[in-house]
Amino acid sequence: MPPITTLHFDNTYARLPDVFFERVTPAPLSNPHLVAFNPEAARLIGLEAEDPTDPEVVASLSGNRPMPGSEPIAMAYAGHQFGTFVPQLGDGRAILLGEVRYGSEKWDLHLKGGGKTKFSRFGDGRAVLRSTIREYLCSEAMHGLGIPTTRALSIVGSDVPVRRELVERAATLVRMAPSHVRFGSFELLAARGFAKEIGVLADYMIREHFPHLAQEPDQYAKFLSEVVARTATLIAHWMAAGFSHGVMNTDNMSILGITLDYGPFGFLEATDLGYICNHSDHEGRYAFDQQPAVALWNLSRFAESLLSLISREEALAALEQYQGIFEQSYAGRMRDKLGLREKGDDDGELVGELLTLLQRTHADYSMFFRALGDFDPGQPVQSDTLLALIEEDPTWEDWTKRYAGRLAREGSVVRERNKAMHGVNPKYILRNYLAQEAIAKAEQEDDYSEIERLRLALSDPYSSRPEFDRYAASPPSWSRELVVSCSS
Repeated sequence: MPPITTLHFDNTYARLPDVFFERVTPAPLSNPHLVAFNPEAARLIGLEAEDPTDPEVVASLSGNRPMPGSEPIAMAYAGHQFGTFVPQLGDGRAILLGEVRYGSEKWDLHLKGGGKTKFSRFGDGRAVLRSTIREYLCSEAMHGLGIPTTRALSIVGSDVPVRRELVERAATLVRMAPSHVRFGSFELLAARGFAKEIGVLADYMIREHFPHLAQEPDQYAKFLSEVVARTATLIAHWMAAGFSHGVMNTDNMSILGITLDYGPFGFLEATDLGYICNHSDHEGRYAFDQQPAVALWNLSRFAESLLSLISREEALAALEQYQGIFEQSYAGRMRDKLGLREKGDDDGELVGELLTLLQRTHADYSMFFRALGDFDPGQPVQSDTLLALIEEDPTWEDWTKRYAGRLAREGSVVRERNKAMHGVNPKYILRNYLAQEAIAKAEQEDDYSEIERLRLALSDPYSSRPEFDRYAASPPSWSRELVVSCSS
């Protein structure tokens, strides 16, 4: 019997009141075929499929064949989209197939592109091959970087035409997360005045994901505080890694502080702290350097939705923790990227001056920090790679003297520091052109091998492996013409 039947479902969310979801059946996908299957994600749920191309397995991953024990639902939520509140959103092209328990862990299986739900509005409920490849690769790239994220299990393709800017082929993605509850899940209930249901959802999240708070007399205030802390830490991860999400609407913000919903994402290449990765973001609301402030704004909207459970003073107290947690987490990550072992009073100036230098020279963000791992304060001339990246900027020498002095005060050992820096500064990141190359092969040649090759490289982005060195090269000039938008 196909191994897909071995999954153990425990659908706790589907046992909540109907206001939280709509029960649905995925729309069949004609002529489904496997595009990608992630064995690392499969192991997390005990799905050790010997042959993921088995037609029965593909049918289950596409939504064509119900998985025994699953209870498909479309989750309901609202959200602030580009700052404007939309009272009814929900899973318009995604379906929560069910929750799989394996060992001590529980994972949602979420089918993207499974067809229309009552939340689809004017959409067709489908995903396209292009967008599923981007999410599959980026969620696994983020996991490889150590950044909290959803995971990607599989992509199933088809020959069904779907119109976006152009006519594309439909596909489905199965992604995994401990929960898909988001800020907007609470905003929906608050907007409707459903105070009782807000309590039900908060109790559910505490019971399932914050059980250590269950017996606390002020459990709801502490629940908010933990969401604030997790979100602040997540954004610090993003900023240190040079990651830009692109659509930080409140309906794309996870209660668990994991990266959710990959659309027009991008990693900094030529350093531009005001980088706007989303072509649809005409005002730059979600520019790279705006992400910390936007996250706090979003948390404020979430806190407002809990005011039937906590006082305004408790909400403000929780929100006031955000900036300190973010700054502490970001500073620690940047010290790691610079190979510094100790906290110093001049950390902020050292990092700030470096970012200004990188911005002025348009140095490649990830390549620079990787090359800085080879810095030796005892050498008058550094590597050609490092010098080329900063274009011999006149302030470079002053910065390196300050940096070298700081290393000397710590008694830093070159070999140990370089090894540590290479362990936190990736050699391989998911540049948009790399994703586009994989997409082009898949769309034009039905060749899916580049998807798996990239996944393998990005699963361990810190280890130098000659077979993947092409992915560490400077991006080609044509990559500057790539545009990603909300349809991505």
